[in-house]
Amino acid sequence: MNELYDAISRRAFELFEGDGRVAGRDLDHWFQAESELLHPAHVRIRESGDAITIEAEVPGFSANEVQLSLEPRRLTISGKKQSSASGEGKKGNVLYSERCSSELLRSVELPVEVNTSRATATLNNGILELTAPRAAGKNTPVQAKSVGAA
Repeated sequence: MNELYDAISRRAFELFEGDGRVAGRDLDHWFQAESELLHPAHVRIRESGDAITIEAEVPGFSANEVQLSLEPRRLTISGKKQSSASGEGKKGNVLYSERCSSELLRSVELPVEVNTSRATATLNNGILELTAPRAAGKNTPVQAKSVGAA
């Protein structure tokens, strides 16, 4: 996490310098650096009876490349793709190429407190699905908001 934070900080500072070192655009530079270095994990949170289900889009990531940290009121998804040497064994000139970031980080505030010890997670076709039962006695829903990288 520290390495990722340092990389975003360096890139944000490069953007600041490229902008003529004009103060006042700190957040713009930080968010642009995050978007360049991190893969966005789009999230949907559903509630059903006594459980919460969180679906996150993590295309291109395998189960062993994604780490989950579940707290009673917060889910953090992070990951790093194993990259292979590009272009080895390929013939011809590359005319156009786009790449997606090889790292992801998303932290989401959960609308209710969950029982972390009974949570289950699956990854299928680029969709990570985590289901966690509500913690006992916690029935008051709270508006969910995303935190961290968007």
